[in-house]
Amino acid sequence: MRALALRTVSLIALAALGSVFTKPAAIAQDGADDQFGKVHFQTSCNEVAQRRFDRGMRYQHSFWYRPAKEIFEETLKADPECAIAYWGIALSLLSNPHFPAPKENLAEGLAVLQKAKAIGAKSERERDYIDALLAFYLGDEKVSFGQRVQGYLKATEALAARYPDDDEAQIAYAITLNVAASPNDKTYANQLKGAAILEPIFKRQPRHPGVAHYLIHLYDYPPIAEQGLDAAKRYAEIAPAAPHAQHMPSHIFTRVGYWNESIAANSRSARAAKEGKEPHEQLHAEDYLVYAHLQLAQDKEAREVVEDMIATKGYAPNVRTGPYAVAASQARYTVERGDWRGAAALKVEPSRFAYVDAITHFARALGAARSGDPDAARADIAKLSELRDKLQQDKDTYWAGIVDIQQQVATAWLLNAQGKHAEALDAMRVAADAEDKTEKSIVTPGPLAPARELYGTMLLERGMATEALAAFEGTLRKEPNRFGAAIGAAQAADKAGDAAKARQHYAKIVDMARNGDPGRQDLAAARKFMAKN
Repeated sequence: MRALALRTVSLIALAALGSVFTKPAAIAQDGADDQFGKVHFQTSCNEVAQRRFDRGMRYQHSFWYRPAKEIFEETLKADPECAIAYWGIALSLLSNPHFPAPKENLAEGLAVLQKAKAIGAKSERERDYIDALLAFYLGDEKVSFGQRVQGYLKATEALAARYPDDDEAQIAYAITLNVAASPNDKTYANQLKGAAILEPIFKRQPRHPGVAHYLIHLYDYPPIAEQGLDAAKRYAEIAPAAPHAQHMPSHIFTRVGYWNESIAANSRSARAAKEGKEPHEQLHAEDYLVYAHLQLAQDKEAREVVEDMIATKGYAPNVRTGPYAVAASQARYTVERGDWRGAAALKVEPSRFAYVDAITHFARALGAARSGDPDAARADIAKLSELRDKLQQDKDTYWAGIVDIQQQVATAWLLNAQGKHAEALDAMRVAADAEDKTEKSIVTPGPLAPARELYGTMLLERGMATEALAAFEGTLRKEPNRFGAAIGAAQAADKAGDAAKARQHYAKIVDMARNGDPGRQDLAAARKFMAKN
């Protein structure tokens, strides 16, 4: 039934793409735009401008910024006095609100908001929207992204309070709660507050793309991910022609281990993004696609996607999504399969983002340590320390912490290679505890390998099977159906003499990876075990 539904959505998406991508997005007809959901944002602009503005918001709510910006510009041609259209342009220039926009976008966005102020919106409500967005844009380069977000959060909170019956104000506040949430808050207070705002709106506006989209973001955390399944299953149907709408359900599918559904969603998204000439969106979907294929031991399919990503050109180097996806997918392909020599040989492609470069150095360090080249491991570990320090100097606390965990993990495996096993285990435990206290970024489906899973591997290698089983099962509670954690749990249970748990985990692997690569040794071992038992 689920497969039939996915095929149906795929056909709808392809049909929609055929109509949308044959004409410029900014002048697309309303009939085609039905494939982007339904949004009405009341303005004081003339009738033609109002229709165009609503169309721009449909694109904006699915994070399709380029055509959204074009449509808001077309809105101004229909009504040069439509000041709120400048607000729409500035909103599109923020790109994904969860990440800092390029500096040039900040300058342009501030300029268009100043134009909006100079023209003067015709309604107090529109003036309040413009002032709220100015709270993000105001300030020089010394104002950090975090400070901008907190200022905007306060402004959207005030906007939502002032206009309690305005769904668009509530929606803006709800997604900003997620953007502003601390990755260390395991109560998920902001996220649950935002979801509580959006759930009633979803009932009133079941075809609003932003509501479904932002509910997925708000529930994109392991303990609460299942609450996002309804929005995940519906978003692709609400906006079948939007590449991001095809991809976003996979955030929830990844969190709950629905790998086939993630593959279907991201295949559609990557295809739509390629048709729409959106390489960043394509590469983001393909990174999730590689991750899902590897969890099903579909190595050949994963490799084909990686090669397509490497061949993709034309993405902006000042936007993190593309460089991150390309670096992560190549590193992921080696680490997930235990190809340690391949990981050690990865080529570093320097980017503008320290944490993107850190991905490759981490995979190289881990690969070198596990394949008998401690000198190479030390060199990459030193580079990780350097990149962490740079991120700290840039006050990028979150990514500095992530790179620090990578440095700890790589150091632990170097200690292990040097025979310092007790120190190595202590270092891995500390790294796993640190990773458990934070959250993954939305730019990635997950780490190259969870630190607790790697801790389990090290424990198993030291003959500590019972402790290893606990580590692997702890990983599976957070990351359901991960292949590496599941195979590790099966092996640990077998060595610990827990035949029932060994059968349970091996049976899950064999069923999950029934179309997996027969060359995967651990999958072959799982099949052999089940054949005997």
